[in-house]
Amino acid sequence: MRAIADPTNALGRGLAEIRRQFQVPDGFPPEVLGAAAIAATRVPIDHVDRINVPFVTLDPASSTDLDQAFWIEASGNDLLLHYAIADVGWFVEDGGLIDAEAWRRGTTYYLPGGRAGLYPPALSEGAASLLPNGPRPAIIFTVRVDPDGEVKLDGAERALVRSRAKLAYDRVRDDEMPPGFRELADRIEAAEARRGAARVDPPEQEVVTNGDGKYRLLFRPMTPAEQRNAALSLATNLAIADALLAHHTGLFRVMGEPDRRSIKRLRHSARAFGVEWPKNESLEQLERRLDPLDPKNASFMLAIRRAGAPAGYMPYKDGVVPWHSAMAATYVHATAPLRRLADRYVVEATLAIANGKAVPEAATAAFPKLPPVMDRADARSNQIERAAIDLAETVVLHGREGRTFDAVVTDVDERGARIQLCKLPVVARVAANGAGTGDQIEVKLISADIDRRELRFEPA
Repeated sequence: MRAIADPTNALGRGLAEIRRQFQVPDGFPPEVLGAAAIAATRVPIDHVDRINVPFVTLDPASSTDLDQAFWIEASGNDLLLHYAIADVGWFVEDGGLIDAEAWRRGTTYYLPGGRAGLYPPALSEGAASLLPNGPRPAIIFTVRVDPDGEVKLDGAERALVRSRAKLAYDRVRDDEMPPGFRELADRIEAAEARRGAARVDPPEQEVVTNGDGKYRLLFRPMTPAEQRNAALSLATNLAIADALLAHHTGLFRVMGEPDRRSIKRLRHSARAFGVEWPKNESLEQLERRLDPLDPKNASFMLAIRRAGAPAGYMPYKDGVVPWHSAMAATYVHATAPLRRLADRYVVEATLAIANGKAVPEAATAAFPKLPPVMDRADARSNQIERAAIDLAETVVLHGREGRTFDAVVTDVDERGARIQLCKLPVVARVAANGAGTGDQIEVKLISADIDRRELRFEPA
């Protein structure tokens, strides 16, 4: 963790430049805001009353665009996960002004200290968000989780819900969670292990705001509450994927396996990091032993993530089983419709088939059109995130040119050595000069160019 000293407001100016460079939307057109204000007043009439179900939300403390709320109850030896997802489709008219703007954006773009939402705040932080300040329309998916962690979609309905509490990852207590929360997450994790799933969650490099106009650069591991919450979302997405596949429709999240060359490189990396990897052990088995709080394990987890093929979207095709190698299953994105355009259509299609109805024509027409839209949005989002981190790193190191730093080599390729500084959450590149993955080296900072967001190191 590192506080960023920024007396000249270089970070603020740099973030403004990132917004300009990547054309991050600044607000919404007046006509879209007007349409959202009208849509926010739409009264739910096709929703059953589930206000008495004690739903809660669990998110980062600062979040106000809340997509999911949940409640868990026992059903014999099974657990029933009642997963309420923001009913964005109730407010957004297909082909209308709000919808057209969402298609232009594709996703919500996050920057330190602010975001560019997929939908106007009147919806994303108001009428459609599952905040605890009143009843909200939602679509409740009921997912049955058996003792082995196998999931099945039991039903779906439009409903009015009221969240009882807005819980935060970094401060939630076990007694605040619904009964069965930990047990359900443990079941899902056990099922992942049996499938050979490879859900790698290394610490993430982030720039975060302190809320006072100042920032920090850090590596942030997932909290236990965040990991368990992710298991609930995973269970819902898997159950929905199975239901859509059985009905020959949908939009699926797919990802290929690491190829043989990548596996060979990973074995070299593991040896360099001192990570024991027996020849008869699969990559999936190894991943379950890795500790994200161990620096070398965390670096190796990042190498695993980079080794996999990029994830993408694929509409249903006859005779093709869509596959996500990291999940070792058929998988969809359905649980974040306030933040991802595609989720709204997956939710609407699943609601229809769960109630014996035809999939809405708008969803059927959207599925083949969404992959390029979502791929462009994902690529742009990743570029924005990387640019913000690069900027923060140059601000942290500006003025320290000529100094030397201890570093660990996390990867080597045709561009040189990728290094992690030992005492700062900074990732950079340097000429390899014979260094191998896992080596500890000393590097000298030659320049920290804030305007170009570039660091230049040389081996010391």
